[in-house]
Amino acid sequence: MHDIRAIRENPAAFDAGLAKRGLEPQAAELVALDEKRRALITELQAGLARRNEASKAIGAAKATKDEATAAALMAEVAGLKERLPALEAEEKEAGEALEARLASLPNLPYDDVPKGADEDDNALMATVGAPTVLAFPAREHDAIGPALGLDFETGAMLSGARFTLVRGAAAKLHRALGQFMLDTLEAQGYEQTIPPLLVRDEAVFGTGQLPKFAEDLFRTTDGRWLIPTAEVSLTNIVREQILAEEELPLRFTALTACFRSEAGAAGRDTRGFIRQHQFEKVEMVSITTPEQSEAEHERMTRCAEGLLTALGLPFRRMKLCTGDMGFTAARTYDLEVWLPGQGRYREISSCSTCGDFQARRMNARCRPAGEKATRFVHTLNGSGLAVGRTLVAVLENYQQEDGSVAIPEALKPYLNGLNRLGPAN
Repeated sequence: MHDIRAIRENPAAFDAGLAKRGLEPQAAELVALDEKRRALITELQAGLARRNEASKAIGAAKATKDEATAAALMAEVAGLKERLPALEAEEKEAGEALEARLASLPNLPYDDVPKGADEDDNALMATVGAPTVLAFPAREHDAIGPALGLDFETGAMLSGARFTLVRGAAAKLHRALGQFMLDTLEAQGYEQTIPPLLVRDEAVFGTGQLPKFAEDLFRTTDGRWLIPTAEVSLTNIVREQILAEEELPLRFTALTACFRSEAGAAGRDTRGFIRQHQFEKVEMVSITTPEQSEAEHERMTRCAEGLLTALGLPFRRMKLCTGDMGFTAARTYDLEVWLPGQGRYREISSCSTCGDFQARRMNARCRPAGEKATRFVHTLNGSGLAVGRTLVAVLENYQQEDGSVAIPEALKPYLNGLNRLGPAN
């Protein structure tokens, strides 16, 4: 959510930020809506004050037997009583119209975010590790996985397209990856949590999925939403709260199922385990002061990179351009892992800093020690990592010619010391 006061004070800067997002100027319209709302508030307040003043004057006029004045005042009060409810309704309508417009607009990108239309305009920041070269023709994960327990056919039979039954060796590897990620992030200062998977409208609005992206979500019959990522639950832990600044940063992590309709992904990644309606992901969320958020963004991204490094997976860091960045993000770093079967890098983590954009939607604030004034916190979120995509990366990078998969050293403690996974495991 945007601060209308900041828009009033610097409309040109606001429109320039929207222009980087490829949007038309909006400041003039927003300021006009705000002026209408403020004028109605002023008129309403003046009307209430005059009603109270006139009501008192009626008594005084009657006390002096000034019937003409009393009658005029009574008529004025009657008119105000009729007009004030309409004014209240107009003011409420104007406020809701302004809030709806502000809620529909994405976060403004930071100055260092490159302007661009799509993923082709993202900026390469670093490459870590050389792409894996195999001594035999590399196979994609959907060719390796079925023998290890990625059962695409049964998943589709049970639930339809973009669902997979994971069993046997693949299920063990999936579980090991999730636990490895949680343990590693906990050692980096993230508090493990088990958050709700079903949330209310307010929570999904707070993190920016509502109202604009409702079609990307699944909704239950009682009106709750299945989380598309644990970012929703974890970030909303601090909604409607005033935090002591000395407690910050707060860092949370969770391994949860996630649910996405993939409404905008028709025809993309229809094969395999890359893009599913239901998947597991380890999420990182940080709640910070404004001064901490820059360093926290780098720290969070390094934590995600550390997981990939520990697993021995080649990857690169990309800075997303404005056209590829999410609605709530002010800046996003994507980590893309090398998949030898596909012969290209694929996204495995996104780490975003949102500034105070989500905090305004959640009314999440902090207060310095000894002060009365509060300010909005900054929120950050990142994948640490998408478990299914990491499983895909392990299958493709550690595949053996006989169809088995070597186990990365970091995962061996989670798999009873196994060196390889095959159908028999």
